[in-house]
Amino acid sequence: MISRRRALGLLASAVPSVAAVRFASAAEYPARPVRFVVGYPPGGATDILARLIGQRLSETLGQQFVVENKPGAGNNIGTESVVNAAADGYTVLLVNPANYINASLYTNLKFNFVRDIAPVASFNRVPNVMTVNNDIKAKTVAEFIAYLKENPGKVNMASSGNGTSVHLSGEMFMAMTGTKMQHVPYRGAAPAITDMLGGQVQVIFDNMPSIIQHIRSGSLRALGVTTQERSAQLPDVQAIAETVPGYEASAWFGMGAPKNTPKEIIEKLNKQVNVVLAEPEIKKKLVDLGGEPLIQSPDQFGAQIVAETDKWKKVVEFAGLKLD
Repeated sequence: MISRRRALGLLASAVPSVAAVRFASAAEYPARPVRFVVGYPPGGATDILARLIGQRLSETLGQQFVVENKPGAGNNIGTESVVNAAADGYTVLLVNPANYINASLYTNLKFNFVRDIAPVASFNRVPNVMTVNNDIKAKTVAEFIAYLKENPGKVNMASSGNGTSVHLSGEMFMAMTGTKMQHVPYRGAAPAITDMLGGQVQVIFDNMPSIIQHIRSGSLRALGVTTQERSAQLPDVQAIAETVPGYEASAWFGMGAPKNTPKEIIEKLNKQVNVVLAEPEIKKKLVDLGGEPLIQSPDQFGAQIVAETDKWKKVVEFAGLKLD
């Protein structure tokens, strides 16, 4: 039999070995392709962002970051698949506004996003744009608020669906201005914009990438962006916060991983993502998608996730929204 002293000695000698294996694993990471899960179909702004970052990570880290689209249940199917994946760095998630909103919007989630997903790196922050059609004569946010107060409940507010950031940006606006609009949800931004152009609905707080071409063509008119500062893409359009102090409803994107993913792997991914974000060509492409690169540590991104989750919880409660 092994003596107790010898057994303890063997155990103690094994601890450095385990640590060494872990660090070696992190140093060699990635040694095979990485699944990059996106909770939406191909072709949308979220998917485009994942493919842009994923392609550069593939080139700089020497292994493919394979975008895997897992749409459904308002982004929850894709998120849950990452929550349940092995915490080894070979499955990561495209974090997007739905993750912050769904935490309080859905009553029967099988995961807790803040608890179960480890923050890796932020990508960018994209404003929505409060946009009206030509039936609305208001040229500024202040004029639009005055019009709403004169016509409570008579303006139809389109969105890309119940509980989306497009919808809740409008709900936040109503909460902070004491105004009332009639919400009209659509199955995506495209049909909503079609009805905006046709005059069936009068205002939308849409994601910049899908609305900006209509603003630039003059077929729709932007009144304000939802970030606290003006956007480089629409420099002449005021921030809503210039009229409604404290209003901020931008869309934060980034990368997450299953909880308990080794810290060394998270730090390696964070460092490489930040290198990619600093590249002039990537920065230009991100600006074209509507938002400047946002370089943060995992802890900074984690704090932002908590703040966004808390903020949208208040808006969801104000709007009285709940989904199963």
